[in-house]
Amino acid sequence: MTSYRSPNRRTLVAGMMGAAASLAMPALPGRAGTGGPPPFATARHQFTEVRGARPVPAVPIPRLGGGALELPSFRGKVVLVNFWATWCPACRTELPILDRLAGSGRADLAVVAVTTDRDRSLVAPFVKKLKLRHLAIGFDPGGLVARAGARDAIDTPFALYGMPISFLLGVTGQVEGYITGEADWLSTEAGRLFDYYASAGAGG
Repeated sequence: MTSYRSPNRRTLVAGMMGAAASLAMPALPGRAGTGGPPPFATARHQFTEVRGARPVPAVPIPRLGGGALELPSFRGKVVLVNFWATWCPACRTELPILDRLAGSGRADLAVVAVTTDRDRSLVAPFVKKLKLRHLAIGFDPGGLVARAGARDAIDTPFALYGMPISFLLGVTGQVEGYITGEADWLSTEAGRLFDYYASAGAGG
């Protein structure tokens, strides 16, 4: 029986080198004025549109506090899925922003933050310290939801190019794009990105 160890700093570096080859779909930078999504970027990274993605499979994600999350259950909404870890400094910056976004009351948007930490006992104190109250927190220590490199046995559209990394799912449940590194999800530009994919579900 082969076991899969969750991503750490070393495996993520390897994953960033090989993840592009692990996704069987072309990725194109989002550009305004070409029929694609409005631009959204940080100082180091930009939102990259993904073409030809398949729907996210129904994999139960254990949830902090009990129960499970299944991403297809959010079908009809835009879903922001963030992968993070307690050892990641940038995640400490981004998670409170995501928490505020989750608590903003936007009805057509769901925000899910999935930790890849192997030691589950670290997560609850970390979440409490950051005062995260609105985020749906999930666990993926076994790499069932995301992978750090090319792993044929794992059926997931999520590849960990870096940490943190956020994927945007459209209203049909498919991955529409991603951005690595922490981002300002409360910005006007982020709002336009959400509007773009939400309007797609309304036939706009």
